[in-house]
Amino acid sequence: RLDIKKKLSARSDRVKCVDFHPSEPWTLSALYSGNIFIWDYNTQTLVKQFEVCNLPVRCAKFVTRKQWIATASDDMHIRVFNYNSLEKAHEFEAHTDYIRYIAIHPTLPYLLSSSDDMSIKLWDWDKNWQNLQVFESHAHYVMMCQWNPKDTNIFCSCSLDRSIKVWGVSGGAGGSSNCHFTLTGHQRGVNCVEYSPGGEKP
Repeated sequence: RLDIKKKLSARSDRVKCVDFHPSEPWTLSALYSGNIFIWDYNTQTLVKQFEVCNLPVRCAKFVTRKQWIATASDDMHIRVFNYNSLEKAHEFEAHTDYIRYIAIHPTLPYLLSSSDDMSIKLWDWDKNWQNLQVFESHAHYVMMCQWNPKDTNIFCSCSLDRSIKVWGVSGGAGGSSNCHFTLTGHQRGVNCVEYSPGGEKP
């Protein structure tokens, strides 16, 4: 059985996403209210908070090598903030429907976004957030996407169409965006997907 080490409690709207900073004792939470909270889990205090927009923020991630927080919200925008100054570094409309999830590449300047518009998009922040590739094959909302920790040219996605799909990035605009293969067998929509970090194969 898992024991609760620390409990962070505050009256708030629904928490849609959490992320941990790899070196600071910070937990990032994205709220249905459109706000972002950063908690110090050692002192159990609120370090920073700010409003992203007046619609739900469904996902937020630390981009530590840039000292950013990237957010995805129901106005179909991705926004990037400096987590020290809280100044907005960039904002753009990324999809034509709600954005469910964003995944930050571990080394390259890439962000993946998945959406209710049934697409996944690859963005390059070193190229002024150019959309390098669009991945389309799902038949319902794309709930989540994750980079493969063993081969970071590969990622997977899951959808309410009851499938998990595995894709590859070509690293440039105009590359093949075909799905490598599809895993089926679920009776209902798949909300979450993650790679196992151990073992030889992911």
